[in-house]
Amino acid sequence: MIQNKLNKQMYVAALVTAVIAVAAPLRAEDKILSLAEIMAIAQESNGELKALRQEIGIGEAGKTRAGLHPNPVLELEGATGALTGSSSENRVAIGVSQEFLLGGKRGKRLAVAESELTRFGYRLKDAERLVLLEVKAGFYDLLLAENRFDLAQKSLELNNQLLQITKERLAAGDVAELDANLAKVEVARSDGRKFEAETELVPARQRLLALMGTPSRTTLNVAGSQAVKPLLPNAAELKSLALQHRPDLQAALAEKGKGEAELSLAHADKIPNLTAGVSFSSERTETSLGGLSERSTDYLIGVKLSLPIPVFDKNQAGIQEAQARKSSAESRYQYLRQNIEREVDAAQARVATAEKALSIYTREIIPQLTENLKLVQEAYRLGEVGILAVIEEQKKFIEVNDAQLAAIHSWNSAVARLEAAVGTELKKEDGGNN
Repeated sequence: MIQNKLNKQMYVAALVTAVIAVAAPLRAEDKILSLAEIMAIAQESNGELKALRQEIGIGEAGKTRAGLHPNPVLELEGATGALTGSSSENRVAIGVSQEFLLGGKRGKRLAVAESELTRFGYRLKDAERLVLLEVKAGFYDLLLAENRFDLAQKSLELNNQLLQITKERLAAGDVAELDANLAKVEVARSDGRKFEAETELVPARQRLLALMGTPSRTTLNVAGSQAVKPLLPNAAELKSLALQHRPDLQAALAEKGKGEAELSLAHADKIPNLTAGVSFSSERTETSLGGLSERSTDYLIGVKLSLPIPVFDKNQAGIQEAQARKSSAESRYQYLRQNIEREVDAAQARVATAEKALSIYTREIIPQLTENLKLVQEAYRLGEVGILAVIEEQKKFIEVNDAQLAAIHSWNSAVARLEAAVGTELKKEDGGNN
């Protein structure tokens, strides 16, 4: 009996463990994620970023290759006189030669490889900057879709309330049946708007999941402030921040350094490399004189030096190519620097415009519109206005609130673009992340 009781307890414990194991991932998937959490997931799991991180190994292999010395060469030689009638004569030699890089070529090749690895590192950071901009855009798109769904739900609630009031007044004989029919039509239209808003959630959610590198079957709910004002420095400070933090500009600067290192290497390649070798040989000969023959074996040690004479090829083409690459990198750096400053100006202008539009809705339109709706609803309840006035005011309320959501979306998108243009996150007034 005791054994049966223990078995039953073990079975219950196993069942509870299994339920917890199944419920844990469901709770994890149902968790509402903030923008900061989504950005962290995207940085870690985005497919493009993962592929670029793996490509860093290519640059590291290039650096390893640049630091290697040339391999020594083993030389074996054998000669025999068997085919020329002197079968007793032969020679065997073994030697080793080594090429020595002159002019500091190894160090200069390492400098080129290190510059390329540095450039690739900044390219990876720039890819992260652009991916995070897309993630922010996807986050705000999903947030807008969710807010519009909530607004559609609010519209449905308002029209249901209107329908309930109309039914009460119809029962009291205060309104005609037409009012109830109009209210029912508005409820049906609100249902349709809610369905349309819900269909917009799926593509917005899947796009954000794709940027995060998360399987498409995973559910996602987002949360965050609709609009958090950043502490915006002046234009000069923003440009200074961009020139300090933009990874694509740092990559262009690394490209300039690579061009200078390649030019230095090209000049060093004018100096030919020295090849030195040492050999050991054994020669066996036979001398015949007066019917007598004498065999002898000689052992020889030799040293060989080989140095090309740069008469025709002084690496003129290599120097010309390196100089062209260096000039191209310098021009590209200056061009990118100017474009970054223009990009910051444009992004700052978009933020200023979006802020003005959002301010009008937040401070002036929405509060007044909310008050008007309450007054019209109460007036209809008291029989002072007709149902068409309420319907029109509710439509206006929903339309303007939808316009405010679009303004919030434009504001958040403009701030995200400004942060991408600057290359760093801007501090927010509340000290948090938007």
